Amino acid sequence: MNKDIEVWQQRNEILHKKVERMMEESREKDIALANALEVNESHQKLNGKLQMKITELEQDNLELYADNKKISLQVEDQLARARKAGL
Repeated sequence: MNKDIEVWQQRNEILHKKVERMMEESREKDIALANALEVNESHQKLNGKLQMKITELEQDNLELYADNKKISLQVEDQLARARKAGL
């Protein structure tokens, strides 16, 4: 009977150590998850800002393209008038 109790105590100790190890691993994973979620939130904010900047730059590009087109037409018009005037 003492032998049985001793075996059960040893098994209990082994299981207790496994539980402690698993709890520590769980705590470490919780910390890693919290860090990953924090990084993810930071990246989402940054991506949002970058997307806004891209949209702004795309709009600027469209405006510059339209301005260049107008200037090009003006130059062509002035050249045509100058040629017509004999210059």
